[in-house]
Amino acid sequence: MRNIVFVGLMGAGKTTVGRRLAKRHGLVFMDTDQEIEARSGAPIPTIFDLEGEEGFRKRESRAISEAMGRTGHVITTGGGAIVRAENREMLRSGFVIYLDADPEQLWQRLKNDTSRPLLSRSADPRATLIALHAERDPLYREIANLIVPTTRASVSVVMRAIDQGLHQAGIL
Repeated sequence: MRNIVFVGLMGAGKTTVGRRLAKRHGLVFMDTDQEIEARSGAPIPTIFDLEGEEGFRKRESRAISEAMGRTGHVITTGGGAIVRAENREMLRSGFVIYLDADPEQLWQRLKNDTSRPLLSRSADPRATLIALHAERDPLYREIANLIVPTTRASVSVVMRAIDQGLHQAGIL
């Protein structure tokens, strides 16, 4: 069975939905950000501080490579995983679900979250989030097999759309 991979901006609900999907269908769940933290023994903001974004992205590529070497997993990625072409290529081997959320709604979810290095280190985090959406949305769409809007949608509505898409694609 192909891996089911979630992509989307930070705060779109990838981990919440991915974990729920894995549990519902008896699949193994893996979050690449959590894997990076477990292996390094440091939270992502600390990795950014010590190694910069480039150092983190190298670790992220290794985690994605290992995750995509498995089968039958539900894998969630960090919001910037698709920035590197090599990552997009690896992720394409799975069934990719883009959780598409409006940046304004994401801002409401994330404005008090200090664990997001790209936002917490920005002079204007709201503008940064909007810019990240503009930059990354085409890349998410490029690799997505299924696009699920999450703006103003409850988790149960999102889950129904995902299950329907996975059944139509013959994945589940």
